[in-house]
Amino acid sequence: MIQRIQTVFLALIVIAMVSLLFLPLWSKVDATTGEEVVLTAWNLFFQTVNAEGEAVQAGAQTGTSTIAIAILAIIAAGVALYEIFQYKSRITQMKFGLINSLVLIALFGTSFYYANYVGNSLAAGNEGNYEAGFYMPILALLLNALANRFIKKDEDLVRSVDRLR
Repeated sequence: MIQRIQTVFLALIVIAMVSLLFLPLWSKVDATTGEEVVLTAWNLFFQTVNAEGEAVQAGAQTGTSTIAIAILAIIAAGVALYEIFQYKSRITQMKFGLINSLVLIALFGTSFYYANYVGNSLAAGNEGNYEAGFYMPILALLLNALANRFIKKDEDLVRSVDRLR
């Protein structure tokens, strides 16, 4: 039965992970020099201001491609999407829920590493700001926990009915 509440939670995980691919995760602006560092799921962009006052984007200047964040987000979305269609086997759904939790924790850790260690080393000044994309793995972890709870609830209900037979 695909019309269960956990299907909604799993679909929201997919939406959160796809939105993470397009939202900035972290940014930092140095007010004195005008340097700006922006972390996305694909790259860590470093912008400076030239003599004319125009923003010059240096791209992944130091070779800091953050493709690992994008790959983990795509894997998490794929696992959640696959988990939706495994509704006939709730045990399999729970196993994929556990795998997805591990992927989401790795995604959050990777995002945190790039924001706090790699991004902070590129531009001097104050600490950076976490953007909306940074919080998507946390939201997905919460939704995954809710989906797993309702899957377990369904499994317990089916087992209790089988005992009555």
